[in-house]
Amino acid sequence: MKPTLRKAIPEVENSFVVRKDVGSNMKNNWHYHVECELLCIKKSSGIWLIGDYEGRFESGDVILIGSGTPHSYRHEDKYIKEESEQGEALVTLFLPEVFGESFLNLPESREIKSLLELSKRGLKMKGSMRKEIEKMMEEMQQAGKGRKLINLLNILQLVTEKKEYETLATEGYSCTTERINNDRLRLVIEYTYFNYHKQITIEEIASLVNMSIHSFCRFFKEKTKKTYMQFLMEVRIGQACKLLIEDDKHSAEVGYTCGYNSISHFNHQFKIIKNKSPLEFKRNYMNLLNA
Repeated sequence: MKPTLRKAIPEVENSFVVRKDVGSNMKNNWHYHVECELLCIKKSSGIWLIGDYEGRFESGDVILIGSGTPHSYRHEDKYIKEESEQGEALVTLFLPEVFGESFLNLPESREIKSLLELSKRGLKMKGSMRKEIEKMMEEMQQAGKGRKLINLLNILQLVTEKKEYETLATEGYSCTTERINNDRLRLVIEYTYFNYHKQITIEEIASLVNMSIHSFCRFFKEKTKKTYMQFLMEVRIGQACKLLIEDDKHSAEVGYTCGYNSISHFNHQFKIIKNKSPLEFKRNYMNLLNA
């Protein structure tokens, strides 16, 4: 099922949205938008789908979802339908460049720029930081326009400083390279994202960056904390997840499309990453999307 593009900022006089959703207003379909989304679940529980990730959310959870990342929140019925149990969520939607490109390229702001890029995988906040963010989001509901913007900047700065979050969607699902400041590594990552559907060898990649095989393997492991073949597997499985969710292709066809000559090998590597077979992943995801 392909996600629906949603226009998230309808007000001409505002550059970003701050709102509180209650009850049935929290319902949404499988969608994406160019804006980043900061969401605080005040009262609800259910399952959220972020890229190729599925997991439970509870009251008190806070998440930052980057530009263009498909997502959906499947709230338990009582929080949507029962007036006595009405759910509540705080929502802030903003363009990545809301502060201006010049601001984001300042040395003092580069961590925020990197954070927004990383958020394309979905960032679930952890620890005491969740309460701090919730408080600032509550204040934004009543603040004037300038104060809203300052609060948003303070939230993002808080997250970059504390780094108390976990990424949700797999690295292979979200093909981003803007956070990489090493030219050789960026070249390798970009080449992999563009060619993962082909057969790629270590010799080929080492030659791409003019390194010996041994030097390249050491270099890549040092920079990424994983081997190149592990990274290639993650990219292929991440892209396979995207195809399984968005297209009607059979899992075997998806495997071939993503660079696997052996379907048993595809199934084996898929299970390593997702803890279930491609067919189980697709069936489960479709059931959740159509619930």
